[in-house]
Amino acid sequence: MSSIDLTPFYRSSVGYDGLGALIDSALHGADHNISYPPYNIEALDENHYAITLAVAGFNKTELDINVEKCLLTVRGQKAKEETERKYLHQGIANRAFERKFTLAEYVEVTNADLSNGLLTISLVREIPEAMKPRSIVINQSGSILEHKAETKAESTDKDAA
Repeated sequence: MSSIDLTPFYRSSVGYDGLGALIDSALHGADHNISYPPYNIEALDENHYAITLAVAGFNKTELDINVEKCLLTVRGQKAKEETERKYLHQGIANRAFERKFTLAEYVEVTNADLSNGLLTISLVREIPEAMKPRSIVINQSGSILEHKAETKAESTDKDAA
């Protein structure tokens, strides 16, 4: 599989140096084919999102949610059962898992809720005031600055003084 050429994008943008690596890791990542546990990513509105993972059989003490450097990691590890069960058929997966999600700048996890076997993680994008679009006033001054070229005679007078 070939890489995507982002050269045209880089010609008109500043500060997106890591974008190519992010896209490449998403396309060629090691966990690209892993499907457990199944999940949804939902845009609730322009700045609110929800990630819902199907974690049937896990309780909240067996789940761990961690955010570090724009990477959300959700891990599940079943506690060891005291009594061993003899299954005739076991279709409910209780295996350990680790699912990672890359978060954009200014996206923060605000809440996590476990209900009916679904773990829902709420996220919000809060752009700081300094980063929000703002209108720049164009000033117009009435005076024109004049630049005088220093003549050779003036510079020799200064050197002599």
